[in-house]
Amino acid sequence: MVNSHRIDLSAAVESWPIAGRFVISRGAKTQARVVVVELSAGGARGRGECVPYARYGETPQSVLAAIEGLRAELAAGLDRQALQKALPAGAARNALDCAFWDLEAKRAGTRVHALAGLPAPRPLITAYTISIGSPEDMHAAARKAAGRALLKVKLGADGDPARIAAVRAAAPQAELIADANEGWTPDNLAGNLVACAQAGVTLVEQPLPASNDAALAAIARTIPVCADESAHDRASLAALAGKYDAVNIKLDKTGGLTEALAMAQEAKRLGFAIMCGCMVATSLSMAPAVLLAQDARVVDLDGPLLLARDREPGLRYEGSLVYPPDHTLWG
Repeated sequence: MVNSHRIDLSAAVESWPIAGRFVISRGAKTQARVVVVELSAGGARGRGECVPYARYGETPQSVLAAIEGLRAELAAGLDRQALQKALPAGAARNALDCAFWDLEAKRAGTRVHALAGLPAPRPLITAYTISIGSPEDMHAAARKAAGRALLKVKLGADGDPARIAAVRAAAPQAELIADANEGWTPDNLAGNLVACAQAGVTLVEQPLPASNDAALAAIARTIPVCADESAHDRASLAALAGKYDAVNIKLDKTGGLTEALAMAQEAKRLGFAIMCGCMVATSLSMAPAVLLAQDARVVDLDGPLLLARDREPGLRYEGSLVYPPDHTLWG
């Protein structure tokens, strides 16, 4: 077992340039700031990556401090199971949890899916994100990506019906999902949903703020509505009943693959469809999520495609397909 040996910790903040700008309803960014963790024991090394998110009160510095705060416990034998209680769900625990999985697999000479009792992963169709902007700019971006099977359209501001119509006109064959990032209100909810339905959108992600989403229970949801900012870990699922049809499971919210796999199982038991999402980050962040995404209705693991460059080795992307990671990357 991993906890039978001292575990040495290394953690650092990295910045990865984004190709152009990544824009959602809450703002824009030009760099992905990630925290990378390495756990070493018995001659093996495991890695994990997380994305601190200001929406949840996280900064790279606070996440790094939380990870460094466990250095003594790790040296004393803290294992992955104990980690689940040592840190709350969030980015810091995610990086450590995924590093533990990688370390366990490399020490055992096997792959993470085998350790988790999962079938070997297969390539999956992933969404590709169209940032929010003017209808003209979004039309141009969608036209460049029109050959992709699945586009995720960022919405969440006045004029969204024109935006989604412009994207549909530019990409008539692609499946479209929309993400408002909490940017709609109870007053414009119905009109925006109608516009999305007219554009053939198959899923709408987090239309209302997590603190003000009760209106979703009072409408006929003709398009499935997916919780993102309202869904974090298993403890958050009960409050979603009646308001949402699906949940977006992200490792940075659940605090790692361990909780994400358990959350997916519980969400399916409760009747929710599964979306597997990501933050803008490198392939090291995406790699564990590929395992989680195997049973997802919607896969959104395009983070590295939005970067100016990815780490090497990275995940293999071919068109709309993302392939499982090689063991040299993770797992």
